[in-house]
Parts: sequence; structure tokens; C-alpha cells
Amino acid sequence: MEIWDLNLRHLRAITKIAELGTMNAAAQAVNLTQPAITQALSRIEAMIALPLFERRHDGMIATAAADIFVPRVMAALDHIASPHVTMSRMRALIALADTGSYTGASMLTGLSLPSLHRAVSDLALSSRKSLAERRGKIVILTGAGEVMARSFRLARVELEAGLSEIDALKGHETRRIAIGAMPLSRARVMPAAVTKFLRRNPHVHISIVEGSRSELVDPLRNGSIDLMIGAVREPLAEPDLHQKVLFRDRIVAIGRAKHPLSGLSPSAAELATYPWVISSIGTPLRHLWEQMFVREGLALPPVLVESGSVMTIRQLLMDSDFLTLLSPDQVLVELEAGWLARIADLPEDLDRIIGVTTRNSWNPTRVQSEFLADLEAVSVP
Repeated sequence: MEIWDLNLRHLRAITKIAELGTMNAAAQAVNLTQPAITQALSRIEAMIALPLFERRHDGMIATAAADIFVPRVMAALDHIASPHVTMSRMRALIALADTGSYTGASMLTGLSLPSLHRAVSDLALSSRKSLAERRGKIVILTGAGEVMARSFRLARVELEAGLSEIDALKGHETRRIAIGAMPLSRARVMPAAVTKFLRRNPHVHISIVEGSRSELVDPLRNGSIDLMIGAVREPLAEPDLHQKVLFRDRIVAIGRAKHPLSGLSPSAAELATYPWVISSIGTPLRHLWEQMFVREGLALPPVLVESGSVMTIRQLLMDSDFLTLLSPDQVLVELEAGWLARIADLPEDLDRIIGVTTRNSWNPTRVQSEFLADLEAVSVP
């Protein structure tokens, strides 16, 4: 089943049953009659094919399924933060945000155009905020619309995780892990963790999204990916994210195998006489590169190409006297093949911290926690 088959009002009802312990108290809390809340509970239990509560003379006792599912529902409702939101309204705004048009949202969801327009209009009316603006053939969410869409996406993540954990309780492992992989993580640590994890969990689906931090941070904050692996940022600009250090990575200057400086252990002054290809301003690697020269009182050498693509950098190095800073892990094959060479090691204090970034609100499933443990294990030198 999909989360869109659920009814948010019914979900609110089961959280009150769990909290208050009786059907009468829960019915009053959500403004439903006792028959209505009984019917709501029965519908949800039928959909997930498991009982959520044991009916006893002294109240309702949560089952193992409720212990799993109810906290996920509560987290989703915290993200939604409004009793006026329905599942259809939530789905409509997410689809509009994802596609940029009502026509695209209709194709994505199968909902009619009038239904989508009405759902978004009702959300705007209940929140007393403008959520979307038409610009030509596309629809752009306002600032308030973007905030609401992000909250709805995070609510969707919680509900999907809850249904996945219910399936696992029934013996059907349908879980997934979505990983955002920055360049360095793709070289060694992330593939090693995935391999280690899948040996024990071959039925878990792993999705790997590659990109720079700027490309991955919004999908992480929106819930499209679960975690991001790569160089950490200090200070962390996003208050809703959390970083955990995995290891410190030594950075070296790299050039072609027959570079004029190859084998000479050059000084920073000598390195400054050659052009560089380096990542863009604001990245940890660019900061280390700048520090390498500034601390020696040297002017920064010319950066003729800014790039974070290892493939692009590799080709530029092999065909010129360009230099770059990289982890040896990122060009291990090229170094072993003799195409590239380590030109100089950086001072020990000029290293890069590699870590995993997650949302503060993220509550990992069991298999996601297992993957994090594997990630930490393979990061140990």
C-alpha cells in the first residue's frame, strides 16, 4: 500500500488512542464519535493487516505494530503541524513542487486538474499564506510554499518508513536507503560500506545519488535522501542538519606522472609557480589550498579551471602541467597505473574531515542504523 491510501484524521485518532489509552478519551480529543473512531482504527488495521491495539476492559494496549507505527505517525503529524491538512492536499502540494506545473502534478499523481487546484487553494486559505505563483507556463512555490512542501516531504518520509517497518514486522523486507555521495565518498568508504551491508541485507534497496554538496543538501533536507557522505562544513550553515565525523583524510598535491615537479618534494613556493585546477570557492578543499600558500606568505597561484569533477581533473592533469589537491583514494587507479603522481604532501594539520550528514529530525530504521554502523566500521584506518 501507499501512504496516500491513509487518512490523516484517522492517523491522528490512533495517536490519541495510544496516548490516552481509551476510545472515549481519544474520540473526544479528535472530535469524533466513538463509533467513528472505532471505524477509523479498524480501517487502518485492515490496511496494514496487523492489530495496533489489544481491546481490554480497562483500555487499549498498544501492540508491537503500534509501538513501531505510532511514533512514525506522530513525527509525520509534527511536520505537518496543522489539522487542516488532508492527505490529498499534502500530495497535491508535493507534486506541484516536484513538477512545477499543475499538468505535471496531474500526470504524476493521476489526480484531476480541478482537484489539484482546489487542494492547493484550500491549503493556502487554511494557512492564510500564498503558496504558489504562476510564471508563464510554470508554477513557482512562494517562500511559504517551499517551507510547507519541505515539511510535507519529511512527513511523507516518516509515514513511508512506518509502513516499511510494518512490512518488516510481517516478514516482508521492503526497506530502502537513499545515500547522497559526494566525490571523495565514492572512491572508497561508501562502496565499502554498501558491500559490507548488502552481504547481510541483500533485499534492501540502496539508491545512490551522486553530486556536490550544493547539489545534495536540499534533497537531504527535503527527505529525498536519508544521509549524505563527504567533507563536513565548519561551521554548519543549516540548523536542521547534523554532522558526524567518520575520519580525517590526508590531502596531497597531484600532477601528471612526468610533471616537472615530480619526485622533487617541492616547496609551497615552487608549487605556486604552476597553474591549478581546484574546486570552487567556499569548499573545504579550496580552503585548504588557500591555506597552503597563505600561511607561507605567498600569493595564490592562478586557478584556470574550477571543478570538483575527478574525471575532469584527471584528464586535465594528464594532458598538461596543471596541479590539483585530492585524496589519493580518489585517483588510486591512476596513481597505480603511473598516469598521475603524488607531487607533494600537505602539512598534517591541513587535512579534510569526512563525515556523514543527516537531518536532526531523522529517526533511522533498523537497517538504516545498520548501514551507519557499517559506514563507521569501514572508515576506521
